[in-house]
Amino acid sequence: MSVLMVSGTGTEIGKTMTTAAVAALAVAAGRSVAVLKPAQTGVGPGEPGDADEVVRLAGDQVTAVELARYPEPLAPATAARRAGLPAVTPAEVAEAAEKLAASHDLVLVEGAGGLLVRFDEQRRTLADAARLLNAPVLVVTTAGLGTLNMTTLTGEALRARGLTTRGIVIGAWPHTPDLASRCNLTELAAEAGAPLLGALPEGAGRLGPEEFRAGAGEWLAPELGGGWALGATT
Repeated sequence: MSVLMVSGTGTEIGKTMTTAAVAALAVAAGRSVAVLKPAQTGVGPGEPGDADEVVRLAGDQVTAVELARYPEPLAPATAARRAGLPAVTPAEVAEAAEKLAASHDLVLVEGAGGLLVRFDEQRRTLADAARLLNAPVLVVTTAGLGTLNMTTLTGEALRARGLTTRGIVIGAWPHTPDLASRCNLTELAAEAGAPLLGALPEGAGRLGPEEFRAGAGEWLAPELGGGWALGATT
């Protein structure tokens, strides 16, 4: 079973774009891919969610599954409670991922916000789902000041739970990186205890699908199917 969890050090940092880039490269390599969004928040009925955005950018060969949707842009547990809807549990996430893995080469499970954002009132999280699946976690982080602390804390939380960090990806590399961003580029891997596996350019989601797919190979490292190397980002 090939399941990869995609989490982050916070919200709005490029998790969906990173998921789409990984999916695009896997599809280009001839692999069947599914993306699972356990809890979509802040999106109304009939509106495209994160899984739909992955399909738009990576291609309609990708299977998209969303387990629950809550209208308010809040943590899943809070959004579910306020909407009067059932919360998603890690067991449900694991079951859905296992079913998709039975018919797909790669299943990408995109979390909501950071690793320890609560799914339900029992304080269960994406980390609990990863543990049930014994799945590695790809951590998406920011480039600038403060990222070393956030990324290190996420790495420590993963290790404390016996989980494997697949690697780190910078979700939005600035067009004009400042001093902190340039220094962080060389320090992130050591601080996080996991390899840096790429950096997506700021605004990647505004690219057209063909341009996005063509660029994905330049943004992600060979471990994720691309050709990115540390020296490729300046």
